[in-house]
Amino acid sequence: MTIRNVADKAGVSVATASRVLSGHPSTSEEARTAVSEAATKLGFRPNAQARSLRKTSTQTIGLVLPDVRNPFFADLAHAVEQRARDFKYLTLFGNANEDAEQQDRYFDVMLTQRVDGLIAAPQGDLTDLQGVLASGVPTVFVDRVIANTTVPSVTPDNSTGIQEAVRHLTSLGHRRIGYIAGPQSTSTGRERLAAFLNALKETNADDDGALLFFGDFQSGSGAAGARHLLELPHPPTALLAADSLMSIGAIAVCNERGLAIGKDIAFVAYDDIEAFTLLNPALTVISHDVDAMGRLAVDLLTQVIAGNNPESVILPSRLIIRGSTPPPPGGPTQ
Repeated sequence: MTIRNVADKAGVSVATASRVLSGHPSTSEEARTAVSEAATKLGFRPNAQARSLRKTSTQTIGLVLPDVRNPFFADLAHAVEQRARDFKYLTLFGNANEDAEQQDRYFDVMLTQRVDGLIAAPQGDLTDLQGVLASGVPTVFVDRVIANTTVPSVTPDNSTGIQEAVRHLTSLGHRRIGYIAGPQSTSTGRERLAAFLNALKETNADDDGALLFFGDFQSGSGAAGARHLLELPHPPTALLAADSLMSIGAIAVCNERGLAIGKDIAFVAYDDIEAFTLLNPALTVISHDVDAMGRLAVDLLTQVIAGNNPESVILPSRLIIRGSTPPPPGGPTQ
């Protein structure tokens, strides 16, 4: 079915049918009605690819996130997609699987598909993003950033929540706090670790380097971190994991070992995912507004697409205290 078929059925010229279907204002009400009814009856759909070549727009944006299995990023993807629909954009999604090479393959595909803009939680360094940044495609970073770029971003405050968590645990009497850090190749991993180390200096918590374990923001490393920390000669009385997937892995190890979270050991998780509220006791978490993050990322991207230079946004984080952080068994540790 072509636009000529629509024009013939509507009794108008091909040029008039084209103007009506493209939303051009210089058409009569009579022509708009005739063409719209003809297109509906014939089941005509405009050729989106051909229209994009003429308009230099595909009405699509690309979204590349680190791990679709991570509930936080699943919620973020949903927020981006729903907000993009408000601007008549469809969202093409790529799962990088916490792998810079896989991330780059998705970037290549999206640039080939001529997306109007990109939203990404980037991995690696400036070298890994050279192709995207050199392409000139409007880009916004979300949750993570790459140093030495001018790309606008929407990120959480990675310091305040961590500091509140350490102060909360030490106020209860915990001195040995095990920290499962994210990869230092990511801005979130680096910033959260720096916040944790600074918080230790400001409190009377033990700064024993053995209490640090470096994970990769995936559940397997959270499990490995919990095993390592709990097998120390002088194990921690509290655990703090730097993201939700690592928290899930660490919780599984505590359960395997018969350690009751909220009784035998205190636990704080980063990201307030729904599953954490369903545990018994519910987890104390470091929370920030993932829905606002996704919506703002789209808002910034539309401004970049329009040729503007919006300011980056840092969203607040806060500690939500629930039942998983009791005082240490036997009273404050020395």
